[in-house]
Amino acid sequence: QVQLVESGGGLVQAGGSLRLSCGISGSTFSTYAMGWFRRAPGKEREFVAAISRSGGSTDYVDSVKGRFTISRDNAKNTVYLQMDNLKPEDTAVYYCAAVAVASTQLVTTRRNRYDYWGQGTQVTVSS
Repeated sequence: QVQLVESGGGLVQAGGSLRLSCGISGSTFSTYAMGWFRRAPGKEREFVAAISRSGGSTDYVDSVKGRFTISRDNAKNTVYLQMDNLKPEDTAVYYCAAVAVASTQLVTTRRNRYDYWGQGTQVTVSS
């Protein structure tokens, strides 16, 4: 059974940085395209960033472009989300997600395409 576990959330002041990590177990990590989503209080879960199986393709929601970086280490079965210049509006529960795909370059931004989800990690940015 595929399991995803996020870590790295916490409380940070505006302008600060955090790095989220998501490890996968129970399957071959390199066969999955990965994504990060978030849900702020009172809002729907939204796409944040995605990365292809190879790591060669990425995509971001406009609000985080230039501030967040998604990456992966297939040898460590881990995907990362480096978040810099954090803003109070980035406060949310962050979830990683995985979908098995054949293409090594496919990036998936649609929430309903993902098959597996982590439990979420809280990120709080104070002003």
